[in-house]
Amino acid sequence: MHPNPAFRSEDHARFEAMIAEIGFGMVFLTTPQGPRVAHVPILSRGGGDIRFHLARANALTPHLSGATALITVNGPDGYVSPRWYDNRDTVPTWDYAALEMEGAVRALDDRELETLLHDVIQTFEGRVDGDPWLASESSESMWAGLFRGIAGFSLTVDEWRPTFKLSQKKNADERARIARGVEQAGNPKLARWMRETMREIGA
Repeated sequence: MHPNPAFRSEDHARFEAMIAEIGFGMVFLTTPQGPRVAHVPILSRGGGDIRFHLARANALTPHLSGATALITVNGPDGYVSPRWYDNRDTVPTWDYAALEMEGAVRALDDRELETLLHDVIQTFEGRVDGDPWLASESSESMWAGLFRGIAGFSLTVDEWRPTFKLSQKKNADERARIARGVEQAGNPKLARWMRETMREIGA
């Protein structure tokens, strides 16, 4: 988390929206073999219940249940040039959005895992154009094999540590100019998040 309080937030609706939009995170845990990270699709059930699944062969899988872990979700990020500032006698920076979630992990039972898989399929198939692929298109043997190869988990968030560093410290004209600049530099997603932040702070 960035130390500057200007980049923090207590807006849990914003956290949920970020998780829903990104849909992918990193799970961190220190194992007996050392620190490890897994890159996973994640879904929030609301109220700080974050669900994900891993291959049973993943280095984290045998150590997660009952442990305290950290999940991070990264939003857009990008370089910010001083050319977009009123005063160019400064240095460049990097704007970004990130959300850290720390909490206790428990293993999902088979019913919960199956629900998670259907929810993941429905959520992300809905973002692809055309007729969706359906879980029913998998054979029973394929589905059973999947279950033998994965494990599901739920992390209950005890601490939310967000950073939304999106040029909030600049004046309104500069913020608009920075958003245009990063958009023209090929980063429209970061520009959109900057403009949404401008609206939230009344710029």
